[in-house]
Amino acid sequence: MPFNNLFRKKSIDDILRHADDMSHETHRLKRNLNVVDLTALGIAAIIGAGIFSTIGNAAASGGPAVSLLFVFTAVACGLSGLCYARFASAIPISGSAYTYAYASFGELIAWIIGWDLIMEYAVGNIAVAISWSDYFVGMCNGINIHIPAFMSTDYLSASRGYHTVVEQLASGASLDSMTAALQEAYRAWTSAPEIFGLKIIADIPAFCIVAFISMLVYIGIRESKIASNLMVLLKIIILIMIIVVGAFYVNTDNWSPFAPNGVSGVLKGVAAVFFAYIGFDAISTTAEECKNPQKDLPRAIILSLLISTVLYVIISLVLTGMAPYNELAVGDPLAYVFHRLNLTGFSGIIAVSAVISMASVLLVFQLGQPRIWMSMSRDGLLPKRFSKLHPKYKTPAFSSVVAGFLVAIPTLFMNLTEVTDLTSIGTLFAFVLVSGGVLVLDNPQKNKQLTKGNAFKIPYFNCRYFLPVILIVVIAAVYFINKPFFENFFKQAWCNEWQIIVQKIPLMIFILAAIILTVFAIIKQFSLIPVLGLLTNFYLMTELGITNWMRFVVWLVVGLSLYFVYGYKHSRLRKSSSYK
Repeated sequence: MPFNNLFRKKSIDDILRHADDMSHETHRLKRNLNVVDLTALGIAAIIGAGIFSTIGNAAASGGPAVSLLFVFTAVACGLSGLCYARFASAIPISGSAYTYAYASFGELIAWIIGWDLIMEYAVGNIAVAISWSDYFVGMCNGINIHIPAFMSTDYLSASRGYHTVVEQLASGASLDSMTAALQEAYRAWTSAPEIFGLKIIADIPAFCIVAFISMLVYIGIRESKIASNLMVLLKIIILIMIIVVGAFYVNTDNWSPFAPNGVSGVLKGVAAVFFAYIGFDAISTTAEECKNPQKDLPRAIILSLLISTVLYVIISLVLTGMAPYNELAVGDPLAYVFHRLNLTGFSGIIAVSAVISMASVLLVFQLGQPRIWMSMSRDGLLPKRFSKLHPKYKTPAFSSVVAGFLVAIPTLFMNLTEVTDLTSIGTLFAFVLVSGGVLVLDNPQKNKQLTKGNAFKIPYFNCRYFLPVILIVVIAAVYFINKPFFENFFKQAWCNEWQIIVQKIPLMIFILAAIILTVFAIIKQFSLIPVLGLLTNFYLMTELGITNWMRFVVWLVVGLSLYFVYGYKHSRLRKSSSYK
């Protein structure tokens, strides 16, 4: 196996020509989406669980200053967003980061990112579906419709919860003194019917919502577009209503001090706030269904980030104004602040909004996953069936069905709280590669550009003049704001305790990579925005801990095994002589 073959690249012209040839063979996808539809899809993907849950913990750590953290995080995501916009304009193909990596780094890296995106879309949607079920059951309880616990709890949670309750009861505790989650798990296990001694426990609402969303995705982009637009419209109306009503109950005294725990307290919420922005990249998977992808995709990516940021900032200010920041470390902070002020009627409205928000996130990611598989199948890395379009609906039918089963079945019995971090590290890895891809294929200093003409272009700022200043300012700011961080890092890095050293490995890798990239960026005069995007997202990966890095590596090893068993042998590019 020649090593160079693993990194064979497809030129942009080849990618576009190949996609056009395949669309003639298997029918074209319908071009139904305009900039409004795409922006709605972006907002649908971004504004989900984050605004109803993680915003509370972030506010509890950072106080009202968490509103600024949403702005800073939006800037970080915006750096990657500009890189996605650049690629989406130059390569309007449904493969998103997979296709961009194929053109930038070659086939092996493209396969890795394609496999990696399964974590962001398919695996991530399992966790979203389970969360949706929790909100839906809560909403039903609010209107006196009670779903049996064994039909709304996954098997693993019920089993673990039951045994935990039994242990605590044996030690003298009462059931009423235990958490609501443990009580529900106990009720689910004890009330569940049995067949041959096996408890019949499954999260039916989670399964049903995935089945419904998958059906929408299967029958067409037009139907998915209408559903997305309606859900986003309802979601924004409800959020604006929450903002307007909440504004009348804001106590400005709660905004002082603005950053009660200092900058370090604000920065504790970085990871949680970043996760609230995940999703804007998914709209690039619909490139072949856009009426004018070169103009509309970049606009939609930027607009969805801007609109979401404005809503996040305003809601965080209203939230911290309605209640003291130190009371907000709860799972449902928006519902909590209204309940605290005896506005219980709004709890139902918030529950409805949460259900709509979760459903819209499911829709966008269920829409994205089949289209990535379709692109990989066109290249021969997956079987041909994954790229076949339905003769009537003009959608990747087989891929949509497989994605539906891949998400729906595990929601019945699995508790996937732990995979949310996997979803995040997969997303950040995609952001890193897309930012790096722009550096490889778009270098004005070498008169090398992705496209000529009117395609979207990232503003060019020479790293030689700007990057050193930015890095010096950032390092100095971090040192003066959090001096113990530097002292503890160097002490722990040279200590003899292996467990402490292991936890620092991701950060050490980042520091080494950042030094190398900075040197090359200055010498080669790279464009500043992609470099900052790469460094920012790589740093955020280090915040996820060594355990998630190890899980991520295991996931990639499994993916590489599949590539060498099937993808390498059937690669369309391998069979041609056009690769470079």
